[in-house]
Amino acid sequence: MITFKTRLKKSSKTNGNVILANDYDLTVKNLEAKTIKNIKQLHPFLCGIKLNFHLLLPLSGKEIFKINKTAHRFGLQTIADIKLNDIGNTNRVTTEILWNLGFDAVIVNPIMGLDSLKNLVISAHKHDKGVIALCHMSAPEAKLSYDIMVKMGKKQQLYQLFLNWALTAKVDGIVVGATFPKIIQYCAKKAGKNLNIFSPGVGTQGGSANEVMSSGTDYLIVGRTILNAKNPISMAKKLQLQSFGK
Repeated sequence: MITFKTRLKKSSKTNGNVILANDYDLTVKNLEAKTIKNIKQLHPFLCGIKLNFHLLLPLSGKEIFKINKTAHRFGLQTIADIKLNDIGNTNRVTTEILWNLGFDAVIVNPIMGLDSLKNLVISAHKHDKGVIALCHMSAPEAKLSYDIMVKMGKKQQLYQLFLNWALTAKVDGIVVGATFPKIIQYCAKKAGKNLNIFSPGVGTQGGSANEVMSSGTDYLIVGRTILNAKNPISMAKKLQLQSFGK
């Protein structure tokens, strides 16, 4: 079987390194139809699509499965962004359900602890699924928590500890906000080719696609900048070219 990282890389070679964060709010109706429409219209400029927790809750399992199946038909990888963080058994059951719904990867919160993270990765990789761990989020207030100093063997900032855990657990990637390019540079230098960096926060939150790609980001996660654009296709194409470094 082919791993999540390999599948995503294969898609990105032709489609670029943009993952659509299809994260609508509650004012948007017909979520299934709009999501499938986005996949059909935007897939030439995407390598994947991310569905957040709040988008999954109103949808039925049948609807989610159909969305994932449609994404796969158009060559996209699908990511469940639920920031999973619980005891081992809950993590295992949750991911089994996500895999049965057709997801290729899950975003998790490493605050669950290193051993739990390791077990989650081992379980996911048995199914050729991916695990992406939070390292530093894109919102301005993220500094209040991810930059906090902790003492675990040595004194370091929380995001540095999370990066070390991600490398030790052999996750497939980490989330580092596009609004913190210096932290992306730090993580990219330390991680090398051992994991991918996924960066949300381009555009609406102030992150620059060109800057973060040159800083070491592998994949851009973009939502409102595309979804709220007057011409989403044109915006997705523009970001695709930037992700290629053009």
